[in-house]
Amino acid sequence: MKDKLTSLEIKWIIYDIGNSAFILLCSTIIPIYFNSISSAAGVAESDYLTYWSYATSIATIIVAFAGPILGTLADYKDKKKKYFVSSAILGALGLAAFWIPGNWKIFLLLYVCAKVFFSLSLVFYDSMLNDVTTDERMDHVSSVGYALGYIGSCVPFIISLVLVLMGDKIGLSTSTAMMIAFLLNAIWWIAFTIPLAGSYKQKSYIEKQDRVVSQSLGRLWHSLKNAKKDKKIFLFLLAFFFYIDGVYTIIDMSTAYGTSLGLDTTGLLLALLMTQVVAFPASLTFAKLSKKFSSDKLIKIAIIAYFCIAVFAIQLDQQWEFWLLAFAVGCFQGGIQALSRSYFAKIIPDESSGEYFGLFDVCGKGASFLGTFLIGFITQLTGHQNYGVAAISVMFIIGYFLFNKVSKMD
Repeated sequence: MKDKLTSLEIKWIIYDIGNSAFILLCSTIIPIYFNSISSAAGVAESDYLTYWSYATSIATIIVAFAGPILGTLADYKDKKKKYFVSSAILGALGLAAFWIPGNWKIFLLLYVCAKVFFSLSLVFYDSMLNDVTTDERMDHVSSVGYALGYIGSCVPFIISLVLVLMGDKIGLSTSTAMMIAFLLNAIWWIAFTIPLAGSYKQKSYIEKQDRVVSQSLGRLWHSLKNAKKDKKIFLFLLAFFFYIDGVYTIIDMSTAYGTSLGLDTTGLLLALLMTQVVAFPASLTFAKLSKKFSSDKLIKIAIIAYFCIAVFAIQLDQQWEFWLLAFAVGCFQGGIQALSRSYFAKIIPDESSGEYFGLFDVCGKGASFLGTFLIGFITQLTGHQNYGVAAISVMFIIGYFLFNKVSKMD
């Protein structure tokens, strides 16, 4: 298999560089910014973590309903690119507007909207993988996408970090620095959407029919029944739901968790920047390993690693421990995401990739409904953040058990 990427594969990968800037902000600067405006309004630290968890969960619930339906509609001829571009632009515009509200409740509402459109764009983006490359190259292309996304997103993040931490030295207020940071990352996102939007052509599709909405709902219901009948697809989605939910919970909640424990925010941001840097070579390593070892073995290794990370996080209360955790996450984050995406793409019908990836993203990329809800609920119930984190380790155990069954079906 040749490693050289085609022009279309490169343009598909480039979108990962654009959208990753948003998700990096969501796990670093944005929770800290929300903490500052909510604290100014008198919201307690434990309640801040709870509200942030609930907002992330609400965004996922919305995507859970909208993702499969829109993914099914996107499978019709010439629809996928339109849906992809619309959701990416709306998500970026939402990000650009983050600096406007001073009220923490309005900010959370805006965050939910941007997160929803971000997640929907990934439903269409992930389903394009079947059109831009071959089954033999999927593991490699998917892994390179995540790798370049991690390292590429560091560029706007570092600029944003400098503005936020050192803006006062050049005469910028915190609000002005945040405004520039949000606008910069929104422009970055849109800029890296353009190459794929201009070149992608939908090869696998279903011809448009009368009563599109009702037909699409019918096809979605048919896919759900087929997924349940196809034991491999069904079990994979179930396994993926548990283990990737844990992964995305750790990504989404790391800064919020560290902040609620009273750890230094600058240290948290620098540690998570290290995660992105480490994830770049680690993801490329997984891409090379996928040529020598089966993707199911590599996914199982990554699940075990994440279980250990979650257990370690339960007792976390020191800054150096957060750095160690951030390094470990960087080693496995890209590999488990990329190989799961390509593994699923190989076992589904090409012409129905949109609707199947709608289900796929409900289980994972919509981002951590069950995990974030559990952290928020248990923290609010007990008053201890660590108890909430303990629930995440159980999700990896369930995910491993189910995925092990899937791997034996190959």
